[in-house]
Amino acid sequence: MMRKAVLALAMFAGFSGLGSALAQQAAPPPITQGAGNIKRIPLQKFAVPGTGYETVIGIAEIAADVTIGRHTHPGPESGYLLSGDFTLLIDGQEPKALKAGDSYVVPAGSVHDARTGSNGAKVIATYVVEAGKPLATPTK
Repeated sequence: MMRKAVLALAMFAGFSGLGSALAQQAAPPPITQGAGNIKRIPLQKFAVPGTGYETVIGIAEIAADVTIGRHTHPGPESGYLLSGDFTLLIDGQEPKALKAGDSYVVPAGSVHDARTGSNGAKVIATYVVEAGKPLATPTK
């Protein structure tokens, strides 16, 4: 269970290390986490003008048949499934099966997890979070 939480944190928190200049530069090379279970590709990080918030965008490629680990974000997460499938598990809601072409929203502060199917998943995710706060926090 601890390994899964670390994988989730690595997947999502890794996006938070992007510089604001990244939006005008080529993206850095992909980084593989957790023995190849998750590869994250940071795309952009930029301030939301006139607010204390920032937007973080990245791609996560998740191996087949893994659970990423329960975690929260200090702001909403939205995503679009580029390929594969997974089940989104948000506390207090019914599990939501997603396939390529589906999108989702996770409310700010909601404890959630995701379990990939036999095809794994490739997701583009967007986070709007308070500047300076960690992008993700693992939970039990």
